[in-house]
Amino acid sequence: MISRTPSSGAAIGRTRTLVLAGIAGLLAACGAVPEGSQHGAPQSAPRPAAVSREAQICLAGLGESGSRFSPLPDRYYGAGCSTVGAVQLSAVRGDRAELGLANLGPVECPTAAAFAGWARYGVDRAARQMLGSPLMRIETMGSYSCRDVAGTGRRSAHARGAAIDVAAFVLADGRRIAVAQHWAGGSEAEREFLRVIHQSACKRFATVLGPDYNAAHRDHFHLELAAEGSGAAFCR
Repeated sequence: MISRTPSSGAAIGRTRTLVLAGIAGLLAACGAVPEGSQHGAPQSAPRPAAVSREAQICLAGLGESGSRFSPLPDRYYGAGCSTVGAVQLSAVRGDRAELGLANLGPVECPTAAAFAGWARYGVDRAARQMLGSPLMRIETMGSYSCRDVAGTGRRSAHARGAAIDVAAFVLADGRRIAVAQHWAGGSEAEREFLRVIHQSACKRFATVLGPDYNAAHRDHFHLELAAEGSGAAFCR
């Protein structure tokens, strides 16, 4: 066990304080508009990004994970759609290298943090152990979208940027493992890889849906955090 001296603990505390202070300043000055969102004009002018203690801690943790991101201003689009406490996530950290992301729009910070952890500890490590190559990039089908859950009148978690749809994984050796092609039609190792990372996602997200759920998810994994106050969990 590694012990920390009082001086090293104080240094760590000062570092965390500086990180939180820096993020608070960035949030207060943030004026960027979320990119890639699917909606009409917002119902109100963008509000400054949240500077609550909870938001600062989430953003500090996301930064400490090695992820690259930009905090976004809060926006309310009406009809139950918003991006509040969201970030634009550009890349996450693997064990050995940065992992690229494709087609990802605004994401709530807690969702981004869960995704970063899954990408590194669930996907990158599984790729190296099971397929013999580290992960290089994750291809998504987006995050924020002002829409209902299919077949219902209930707003989807996508309508608040709390869900990410993942379509494929590109390895450092050039292979592209796609949910649509390899869940049922890949090699034994590729099929097992997708099932292992699907189950890994279930440990970090409240709702995980894939090809075994229904035809609408035949080509992607839907990764969703539970709404605040909801203990619901579903993995299929």
